[in-house]
Amino acid sequence: QVHLVESGGGVVQPGDSLRLSCAASGRTYSVRVMGWFRQAPGKEREFVTAISWIDDKVYTGDNQKDRFIISKDNAKNMLYLQMNDLHVEDTAAYYCAASTYWAETYSDDILYDHWGQGTQVTVSS
Repeated sequence: QVHLVESGGGVVQPGDSLRLSCAASGRTYSVRVMGWFRQAPGKEREFVTAISWIDDKVYTGDNQKDRFIISKDNAKNMLYLQMNDLHVEDTAAYYCAASTYWAETYSDDILYDHWGQGTQVTVSS
């Protein structure tokens, strides 16, 4: 089992930046990719970005947000999401997820078998 805990969410104003963190523990050796998803009220869960836990390959969604940068620290089992120039539309619960599967792309949430509890990001003026 892989245990994931997100942190770093909060209430910010448009144009601000936030860095989300995700601490992984447990069977992290089985992880292939870790990613970030988000879900706004009344909307479906949306893929944000993901990164290979083995090399540095980054996976981006169709609605790639250049303002969002994913990074990791394998030695610390940490995943990060740097979010810059936040917009009101970025308001959502952000989830960290881990996939132990091999795949060509990782934008589908069914590929992720471990999830964190989520951290809320609210962008409001």
